[in-house]
Amino acid sequence: MDIITIAICAVIAGASNWKQIEAFGRQRERWLRRFLALANGIPAHDTFQRVFARLDPVAFQVCFRDWLINLADAVDIKQIAIDGKTVRASRTEPLGPLHLVSAWATENHLSLGQVAVDAESNEIPAIPKLLELLELKGALVTLDAGGCHKEIAEKIRSQGGHYVLTVKGNQPQLLEDIKEMFARAFASDFAGLDADFHADEDKRHGREEERACAIIRNAKGLRNQEAWKDLCVVGMVQSERRVQGKVQREVRYFIGSKKACAGFYARAMRHHWRIENNLHWQMDVTFAEDKDRTKERTAAQNISLLRRVALTLLKHHPDKQSIACKRLQAAWNTDFLEEVLLGSAKLAKM
Repeated sequence: MDIITIAICAVIAGASNWKQIEAFGRQRERWLRRFLALANGIPAHDTFQRVFARLDPVAFQVCFRDWLINLADAVDIKQIAIDGKTVRASRTEPLGPLHLVSAWATENHLSLGQVAVDAESNEIPAIPKLLELLELKGALVTLDAGGCHKEIAEKIRSQGGHYVLTVKGNQPQLLEDIKEMFARAFASDFAGLDADFHADEDKRHGREEERACAIIRNAKGLRNQEAWKDLCVVGMVQSERRVQGKVQREVRYFIGSKKACAGFYARAMRHHWRIENNLHWQMDVTFAEDKDRTKERTAAQNISLLRRVALTLLKHHPDKQSIACKRLQAAWNTDFLEEVLLGSAKLAKM
């Protein structure tokens, strides 16, 4: 427990690798002795790596998740975005770099879990393993096209959740049927269909974006529709973005299991990308995860988990500064670090 506690404190305070974790421990040993035994002093960096290489990543993250949810006083999880990310510098031969599939509570800014993708596989087998770690009852699970598979839809519904799955070329038959359905719908002005529409726009940071969402409820005409558990909505989102005079247009299609309005699905599709902006971007830019050269796969998974726990705690501290500035404050000021650790922001407010 001493080693785990030193490590999480160090990562919050800016440490990126085992040597930096050891250096933090030696610099803050007097403070750490206030609440840790440290019978053998501060461990060497090799000891940190050996210990984290032996911790079961699944059991380890369950403990951390339960801790965070306890801090949150049973947070109401409304939407869970699932997406993958590669730790690029962790490459070992003959294995490639470590690839992790993560779950992020989009409204609560809470890391809920992660599962490593097998070296010779892809995200598809990893997603059900991740879902098994999560409480999905009443939650909406959103996935990009890589997670658009019948078995994953079945798994989400069997655990009491709803799904929104982006449909792209990896499901060619489904994509073709949805495109044809909307072509006919627009040609007939959606006559006789249970349809709904939503539009919004966003102007900030020199960027203008307009989005329009159309859904068809109780859609008929999809081949093998019954194979997609409880599929009741098909939809499309058209977006037009203007940045510095350049215009980008995109059309995305999706399927859903919840009977809801177009505004609900438009928000869900947009909020899905919070996992990129609020988790993956922070991992790469603020925590320098792509530069982590930890080769041992289990240790690499566990230090990645420490980063996600640190990010969750830092995001919920009430200070309005950036995550990078908060990490500096935690390194400079142990009182601030204690506030972060104790969850002084009260995650339940989210």
